Amino acid sequence: MKPIVTAFFHEPTFTVSYVVTDGNSGHCSIIDSVLDYDPKSGRSSTEAADEIIAFIQEQGYVVDWIFETHVHADHLTAAPYLKEKLGGTIGIGANVTTVQKVFTGVFNAGPGMAVDGTQFDHLLKDRDVLECGDLKIETLYTPGHTPACVSYVIGDAVFVGDTMFMPDFGTARCDFPGGDAASLYASIRKILSMPDETRLFMCHDYGPGGRGYAWETTVGEQKAQNIHVNDAVSQDAFVKMRSARDKELDMPVLILPSVQVNMRAGHFPEPEENGVSYLKIPLDTL
Repeated sequence: MKPIVTAFFHEPTFTVSYVVTDGNSGHCSIIDSVLDYDPKSGRSSTEAADEIIAFIQEQGYVVDWIFETHVHADHLTAAPYLKEKLGGTIGIGANVTTVQKVFTGVFNAGPGMAVDGTQFDHLLKDRDVLECGDLKIETLYTPGHTPACVSYVIGDAVFVGDTMFMPDFGTARCDFPGGDAASLYASIRKILSMPDETRLFMCHDYGPGGRGYAWETTVGEQKAQNIHVNDAVSQDAFVKMRSARDKELDMPVLILPSVQVNMRAGHFPEPEENGVSYLKIPLDTL
């Protein structure tokens, strides 16, 4: 099965969201959506999500699934808004509970913050197989960037989240709480054990060196050309490189609002007595 994949690139966060369908049944899934957020004003808006909604309504698709590959640290998810407008079931890897437990402490979220994943509609286990029209969707645990990362295998396509980037940009960082470079290497090798012609779809691209943005590659291209984790790179070499590189990286601009919202499946914290929701800034913590 070769699913039809439509990409939506959100340049402010360099994030790629996807609508995936079989081209026959009219059923589709959405992967890694974006809610626009202005860190200067604290205001959210729905331009990126509305673009996806308009496309799905124009095509007459029925949304079965709204997937997250992980609890993102660089953008807010629009999953609840998309569900409100289009229906569908919000799914994420079951290890999201590990992330919730860690960051509930970081943000002192209090007893009202459940750490059992119940904010999401469906928690996915490794190798779970779901249906979307004529498509079979397999969940593949790919931890390392975070302990809860998953990839989605849909026919000849794999949506890899932040496990890796385009070959000329390499791989994702592993220095967030629960991240682990050796685990990321093992996860990537799992993906790269698939047939060379398997299509790989990235969650981000940054246009290094001024090239145009791109987000689709193949297993064969990654094995031959990825600057961090091609077939010539051992696990020890990768871990050494990744650990050294991560020490030089700044925190993502939106990590504090993103994680607080995304660990709640895209819902804002409960409003206070004045009707306003607030996000916390933990000082000298991360």
